[in-house]
Amino acid sequence: MLAALFAACSLAHAAPAILVFGDSLSAAYGIPRESGWVALLGGRLKQRHANYTVVNASVSGETTAGGAGRIGEALAQARPAIVIVELGANDGLRGLPVAEMKANLGAIVRACKRSGARVLVVGMRLPPNYGPQYTQAFHRAFAEVARAEQVSLVPFLLEGLDDRRELFQQDDLHPVAQAQGVLLDNVWRKLQPMLRR
Repeated sequence: MLAALFAACSLAHAAPAILVFGDSLSAAYGIPRESGWVALLGGRLKQRHANYTVVNASVSGETTAGGAGRIGEALAQARPAIVIVELGANDGLRGLPVAEMKANLGAIVRACKRSGARVLVVGMRLPPNYGPQYTQAFHRAFAEVARAEQVSLVPFLLEGLDDRRELFQQDDLHPVAQAQGVLLDNVWRKLQPMLRR
């Protein structure tokens, strides 16, 4: 399965790779894959003549524990210059301990750094019905990991969608194709400075 995901890297890495390591929000769940924000990122990089390839190793339903288990293989396959880590939403939706999520995210980030990649952590928020104590600790976790590991942070992938119900699929969790440009813009603001380094 991973071999297919990394087919884009088969050209002897003519261009440095950006590895997107996420869950369904990055795997274009429920919409055509070419409409997802990761595919749009590839188009924007070409538009801006940025010499990077994009490798999408996102898996729907992935938790941070699952990500921590497969990050080594993903890094070995893609050998990325930059890794965008977009994991944690499924931990939150399942009510898993925030401390465990932070530990897993930290392990993923450290593995990326050891490989020589620069890292961009993408934050998430939960709906209020999970209770203020859990939702606040969950949201803070991403910034705390980014600060501890001294890496860049997108505070909230879905910033700007808020209560706009028409921009979400029927499950109220996954943005529709028309909203993917907003997700890309949220990531791009923090990614663009990393491209110039």
